[in-house]
Amino acid sequence: MEEGSGPLVLLVHGFPESWYSWRHQLPAIAAAGFRAVAIDVRGYGRSSAPLEVDAYGMLQHISDNIGVVEALADPGSPAIIIGHDWGAPIAAHSALLRPDIFTAVAMLSVPYSPPGRRRPTEAFAEMARLAGPDEEFYISYFQEPGRAEREAELDVRSWLLGFYVAASGDGARPAGGGSIATVARGTMLRDRFPEPGPLPGWLTEDDLEFYAGEFERTGFRGALNRYRNVDRDWQDLQPWRGAPIRVPALFIGGEKDGPTIWGARAIARFPDTLPDLRGSHILAGCGHWVQQERADEVNGLLADWLTSLPPSPGA
Repeated sequence: MEEGSGPLVLLVHGFPESWYSWRHQLPAIAAAGFRAVAIDVRGYGRSSAPLEVDAYGMLQHISDNIGVVEALADPGSPAIIIGHDWGAPIAAHSALLRPDIFTAVAMLSVPYSPPGRRRPTEAFAEMARLAGPDEEFYISYFQEPGRAEREAELDVRSWLLGFYVAASGDGARPAGGGSIATVARGTMLRDRFPEPGPLPGWLTEDDLEFYAGEFERTGFRGALNRYRNVDRDWQDLQPWRGAPIRVPALFIGGEKDGPTIWGARAIARFPDTLPDLRGSHILAGCGHWVQQERADEVNGLLADWLTSLPPSPGA
């Protein structure tokens, strides 16, 4: 989906979402004088959905972003890239590997952390141990093909609603405690979802129906395969171990957002990892769905940042 004209701004969504997650940003970015383009990431919506797990590695996603820019812009024209949730590291690494194409990057929810020495699945196992002896980190839970698909596809609408509410800043918490960051061994992630109640303020019935319709058609396999590449990404990106992103950057997170909270150390390292950071904002009371929960505030921050950027060479 696209709106507006001017310098290209590529919007990359996360899990379990769609281009539709940027519905509030498309007109705002267009009004600021840019061509806003929100894609369906591979495995989602109307995009291709290869069956192979390794088709969802970070390098493939970066190549997809380059392909979109090449298809939409004149040869050699740059783009600005903005990502949320999984879209944030996809955007960040696009700018890290190809700063000639992606000349500025904004990350929502997930802060940039350079490729490091520790294998991601080892770090996730440690996070689970800290939560309790019988807990499994949700990304570890997603590793086995078919496991999470079975519970999500049993009732797509209720699974999505539970996931969205559980990660919302104004969402109810599970009656039994805990969060969707971990899963008790022998149970399902949906067992951590809150009891059914009113929709959070950012989500309408029409919004939920759109998301449910997309996943009822595609299933969750392609979306979950992104998680199954974390160690492959770590290996592929070792040549960039510790590398900073040097293009102008922006970060926006939620005070109640798990990845932002877990990323506190990465945020503290921004002076080294994002030397051209133009702003870092933590929105009070906001949960994970940053650009949907706080659309007006996020739109203002993005518009101010975008209009402050210097013209890119070749733009």
